[in-house]
Amino acid sequence: MSGDNRTWIIRANGIVQRYRDAKIGRDRTILNRLSFHMEEGEFCSVVGPSGCGKSTLLRLILGAEKPKGGELMLFGRTPDGPNRDRGIVYQRYSLFPNMTILDNVIFGLELEGIPFLMKWLWYPGFRVKHRRFQKIGREYLERVGLAEHASKYPYQLSGGQQQRVAIAQALIMKPRILLMDEPFGALDPGTRESLQDWLIEVHAREKCSIFFVTHDLDEAIYLGTRILVLSQHYCMEEGDEGACIVADIAPPKASSRVELKTDSRLLETKERILALGFRHDQRQPRSEFLLSHPNAGA
Repeated sequence: MSGDNRTWIIRANGIVQRYRDAKIGRDRTILNRLSFHMEEGEFCSVVGPSGCGKSTLLRLILGAEKPKGGELMLFGRTPDGPNRDRGIVYQRYSLFPNMTILDNVIFGLELEGIPFLMKWLWYPGFRVKHRRFQKIGREYLERVGLAEHASKYPYQLSGGQQQRVAIAQALIMKPRILLMDEPFGALDPGTRESLQDWLIEVHAREKCSIFFVTHDLDEAIYLGTRILVLSQHYCMEEGDEGACIVADIAPPKASSRVELKTDSRLLETKERILALGFRHDQRQPRSEFLLSHPNAGA
């Protein structure tokens, strides 16, 4: 898209990722010529069958791995490893059990802003920075509705509250994109729905870009401004293997969860995703994929 003035967070063009498989004695392709563009401010949900490479794609964007082929650009440059531009939230809470909630939230700030020896060789300077980081941390705990729990420890909070802390821990570093790998997968349905509503509010308030991996189609449709369907279930052409994007969809929107659940477009969208990405008996040639979203990046 030459001449386009939009701010691209991610530009993936023909990404290939392979791993050595000792059982078959060769490299196995996990991601096969995967292409898409993600614009600043988008909430991009990623769905697909188990084992299709969703977490692999997330690691590539994080910078924990490099692709074996194609081009991946983040913020206009090749990623050279994880950094504060990319926040990450996993299904398992990334909290230190021996630290208070406030200290957990500001851990990244202190790790980056306070050299270890400062605590011993420049104690007054450490105290000044520590107090400033604590003030910022309390502001973020206020944003996630947990200000009154600042002095508690993780075991004293519910699962949903701990996940809010983990998100605050990521947001406080002001990442340009927030990566989320099934963050609500271990929560009960009621807590999960509550955090989904809250995350929509966070996305609107913080104006952040979110790349959200989930196996739950209702969650993907409800949260995302866009859905990428990643799948390995397509007709092989010339020995193709591995997953690619088989649909890039702008999901239906509604004013509430209740309204969306009764909207016929929800069922239609789910059926399309299932047909294109999940069902072996409805496979189609790669050349016939329906990439309807304007940022599909073909």
